[in-house]
Amino acid sequence: MKALLLSGGSGTRLRPITHTSAKQLVPVANKPVLFYGLEAIAEAGITQVGIIVGDTAEEIREAVGDGSAWGLDVTYIPQAAPLGLAHAVLIAREFLGDEDFVMYLGDNFVVGGITDLVAAFRSERPEAQILLTKVPDPTAFGVAELDTAGQVIGLEEKPRHPKSELALVGVYLFSPAIHEAVRSIQPSWRGELEITHALQWLIDGGRDVRSTIISGYWKDTGNVTDMLEVNRSVLETLERRIDGTVDDDSEIIGRVRIDPGAKVTGSRIVGPVIVGANTVITDSYVGPFTSIAGDCRIDDSEIEYSIVLRDSSVSGVRRVEASLIGRNVEVTPAPRKPAAHRFVLGDHSKVQISS
Repeated sequence: MKALLLSGGSGTRLRPITHTSAKQLVPVANKPVLFYGLEAIAEAGITQVGIIVGDTAEEIREAVGDGSAWGLDVTYIPQAAPLGLAHAVLIAREFLGDEDFVMYLGDNFVVGGITDLVAAFRSERPEAQILLTKVPDPTAFGVAELDTAGQVIGLEEKPRHPKSELALVGVYLFSPAIHEAVRSIQPSWRGELEITHALQWLIDGGRDVRSTIISGYWKDTGNVTDMLEVNRSVLETLERRIDGTVDDDSEIIGRVRIDPGAKVTGSRIVGPVIVGANTVITDSYVGPFTSIAGDCRIDDSEIEYSIVLRDSSVSGVRRVEASLIGRNVEVTPAPRKPAAHRFVLGDHSKVQISS
C-alpha cells in the first residue's frame, strides 16, 4: 500500500503567514502540521509516499527531504495548479500504479493516527473508504449522505444546503478503482476535479464505498482558529521536561517543556507550554496552550493561547492572546500619544477616567 500526501494548496485562509511559508509547515507544538501526517503514515506501516507539491515545493522538499527521517521513501509529484483532490490522484497515476493507497491532506490533523483504518482496509478491501465527522457548518466541506443502514448514498462538495452534518475528513483509502473514476468525471463549477464526484461515480456504478464516522479529534488547520485549537490539543499531551535554564526567581507550573539552550529569568510559566531551543524569556508571564519556537525573545510581556514562530520577539506588551505570530516578527508597544481631558462639570459631578 502507498500513500499520497497533498501539500500543494496556497493556504489563503492563513494569510499573511502563508505569503512567505507553506501552510503545511506552520508548526503545532513546534512541529510542522505536515510532519504529523508523515508520522501517521509511517506508523501505519506504509513506506512509499508521493507528496503533491505546488508553489511551495522547494520549501516542502527542504523540510521533508527524502523522507528517511521517518523511515519513508518520498517521491515528489508537481501539480501546476490546485485543480482538485481528484486531479491530484490523476497526476499521481504513474507513482500509484495498481496498488491500494491512502490519500492524506497535509494540513489535516487526526488524533490517534490511521493505523487501525489502514489495517481494516487491507483486510476488507472495499473500493473506497471515507472518514466522516459531525461538524457545525458542513457548507465548508465535502458532505456525505447516508441511508438508514449507514451506507453512503450521496456526496456533495461544499453544498449550500447540506443533506447531513457529516463532513469528509481529509483521509481517504482507495483501491485502484478510483483511477477509472477520476478519469470519468468533469470539472465542477469551481473548475476543479472533485474527489466527491469521483466517489459518487463509484457509488452510482454499484461499487463498494464505505464510511467510518470518527468520534476522535480531527481538525482542518486551514485557519488561525483551528491552528490554535490543534495546538491546544497537542499540548494537552505534553510531558514536563526542563532541558534549558530556569533561574530561582522564576516559577514553572504544570506540563512545561523547555528545550536545550532556552533561558527563563524572573518569569512565570503555566503549562501546558513549549519553549523552543535558545529562546529567552525575561520578566514575563507565559500562559497555558502557548508554543514558542526556537530563537525567540519574550521580554516584560504576557502571552497565552498563542503560537510564536522562529526568531520573533514580544517586548513590553501587556497582553497577547489567541494569536499566531509569524517568523522574524517584532511586537512592541505603540508610542503613547499625549492625551488631555477637557471638562465643564456642574456642581456635585462624579467623573471616572480610565488611565
